[in-house]
Amino acid sequence: MLEPTQPTRSLGNMQPVRPMKPAKRKPARRLFSWLLVLAGFILAYFFAPFRTNILLLGTDDSPERGILGRTDTIILTTIVPLKPYVGMLSIPRDLWVSVPGVGEQRINTAYFYAESAQPGSGPRAAMQTIRKNFGVPVQYYAVIHMLGLVSAVDALGGVDIELDEAAGGYPPGTHHLDGTQALAFVRERYSSDDFARMQRGQILLLAMLRKSLAPASWPNLPQFLLALSQTIDTNIPLWQWPRLLFALLRTVIFGMDSRTITRGMVTPFQTSGGAQVLAPNWDAINPLLKEMFGR
Repeated sequence: MLEPTQPTRSLGNMQPVRPMKPAKRKPARRLFSWLLVLAGFILAYFFAPFRTNILLLGTDDSPERGILGRTDTIILTTIVPLKPYVGMLSIPRDLWVSVPGVGEQRINTAYFYAESAQPGSGPRAAMQTIRKNFGVPVQYYAVIHMLGLVSAVDALGGVDIELDEAAGGYPPGTHHLDGTQALAFVRERYSSDDFARMQRGQILLLAMLRKSLAPASWPNLPQFLLALSQTIDTNIPLWQWPRLLFALLRTVIFGMDSRTITRGMVTPFQTSGGAQVLAPNWDAINPLLKEMFGR
C-alpha cells in the first residue's frame, strides 16, 4: 500500500534565505579599543627608549660686552625616559679641541667665533664641535644668558644650595642665595679653578630644578617661566617639552647623574701663543662617554 505523500511546496512560493548579518559591535567595546590605542601612544611618547641629547651653554655676557660672549658653562645633557636616566656632563671651557672652520682652539670659543661672524649661528657651531670631538649626536641646544639668571632665581624667591665643602666663598652647609648672589657663586674665580666652577654650575642648576619642582614654589612658576623665556635661547621643539619635563620630574625620585671631566682626564699645557689650556685624554674620557651617552 502506498504511503501518503506530503504536499510539495511550489518553488515559486519559497522565500529566499537571507544571510545573517554580523552583530553590530557595541559602542562601549569600540571606545575601549580606542582608549587602549591612545594609552599606547601616550606611553610610547613619555617612555620610549630613544635618547635625547641637549647641549646646555651658559654665556659669560655682561653689560660691557653685551650678549656676545664665550660659553664658560658647557654641559652635555642626556635623557633616556624609559630607564629613567638624566645625565649631565660638564666640559672644561679651556679644553683644547678642533673647532670646525677655526682650527685648534679652546672649546668655549666655538660659539663666540660663529656668533661674531653670523649672529644666531653660535649654538649650532658649538653642537658641531661637540659632535666632531666627542662623537655624541647632540640634537638640541639651550643657551642660558648668565645675566638673566638673576631674574630667574629671584622669580623663584631665591634658591638653597647645599655644600659638602667650602665653595664659591661659602663655607660648608646650606645657604640661601638670591639672584645676584647665585650669579656671583657660579662666576667666582679667585679661590678656585675651572673644575670647581663646573661643579658650582651644576649645584646651582640642580638647586633651581629642586626649587621649581617644590609645591611651595608653584605659585611662582608663571613668573619663573617668563623669566626663563627671556633668558634662554633654544631649538627644542614644543612637542618635546612635556616629555622632557616629565623626565625631569622623575629625577625627584630617581636622582640625576651629574659628572664632570676631571683633572685626571686632561693634561695642562701651554700653547705656542702662551695660552694655558687643557689637552683631552680621550682614553680616559671615552669610557665615561660610553657609560653616559652610549657611544
